[in-house]
Amino acid sequence: MALEPWGWASIGVNLLLTAINLVIAAASGSLAVAAEMVHNLVDLMASVAVLAGLKISQRQSKDFPYGLYKIENLVAIGVALLIFVSGYEIAKEALFSPSREARVEPWMLIGIGASALVPLVFSHFEMRVGREANSPALIADAQEYRAHIFSSGLVFVAMIGQIIGVTLDRVAALIIVLLIGRMGWELLSDGMRVLLDASLDPQTLDQVREIITQQPAVVEVRSLMGRNAGRYRFIEAEVGVRVRELEKAHHIGRSIASSIREQVPHVERALIHVEPVNKPVRRFALPLNDHNNAVSQHFGTAPVFLMRDLRIPEGDLLNNSSVSNPFADAPRGRGLKVAQWLIEQQVDVLVTADDVRDKGPGYALGDAGIEVIVIDATVLDEAWENAMETFAGSQGAA
Repeated sequence: MALEPWGWASIGVNLLLTAINLVIAAASGSLAVAAEMVHNLVDLMASVAVLAGLKISQRQSKDFPYGLYKIENLVAIGVALLIFVSGYEIAKEALFSPSREARVEPWMLIGIGASALVPLVFSHFEMRVGREANSPALIADAQEYRAHIFSSGLVFVAMIGQIIGVTLDRVAALIIVLLIGRMGWELLSDGMRVLLDASLDPQTLDQVREIITQQPAVVEVRSLMGRNAGRYRFIEAEVGVRVRELEKAHHIGRSIASSIREQVPHVERALIHVEPVNKPVRRFALPLNDHNNAVSQHFGTAPVFLMRDLRIPEGDLLNNSSVSNPFADAPRGRGLKVAQWLIEQQVDVLVTADDVRDKGPGYALGDAGIEVIVIDATVLDEAWENAMETFAGSQGAA
């Protein structure tokens, strides 16, 4: 999304507002209008800084391989400091300048109304673009324009008061100071959080954690960190997976990073460290024809799955139960549905007489890091003995 045209547009809007308030201030002698003109001048300088920030932040070099994205946050802080300067100048005028009576004419009220309407319209579109692009510089600029809407309204009320004989010039100027001070503090604190590498907000981190845990091979999320830099987000996580093959682990890490970039806006880089997890307890699943220990020769239609939890490497049996296959009678796609169900049951090893390794269910189980052991047996005891021998050999090879 091209943001530089918005920087140029902001300069143009501030030139227009400055000119309007300069003419009215000179003709009316109003302190409130003069204060608003000072406000416009400061914003004009800030708009120039915003444009420079948008240009510079996209550059990369050997000295700055991660980019200059934080330039935008520096610009936002600069805008905040200029806002404080503006507030100081207004307050000084309101508190210490000699008393003077402002002159108000109808065309001045029209000019003040225009100086409120223009920022209202422009800030609406600039804020929308800034949020879509996650640009702190544009968001800061739009927030400052919104301050003009209120401050111009105060000036308008002060001039109406002058017409009816109620002097509100100094009061309006001081209220503008309070408004500017609050806006400046918000921009300053937000910009400093990014420069100090404060964490991403909890909602974003929770979203990232959910994306990571949706990957079937992930056993645990050991650490998760994120930070902002300009309009971009950087995320780093360390996850434990049940796979042992290095190439497959790297594939899982790339898949997680890709999912994060697709689902979380404005992520520039997602760095996922993947490490195999040596689970002390492994869950084995074996399809049976019935509860009488007859091994099923068909993976998808097996009515029962034997689930056994073993402590590794001791081999202690911690759980031995039979679970009905909820998809045994499904009209279509039984194999994939059963594979997904086994993943949800947190199975680590599938023992089966039906070789599904080169079929859809086998690929789904393999992506989840579930080991498939193919046995040639018809009764449970023989099948279990063969499976334990094969599993012990695979553990020794690993």
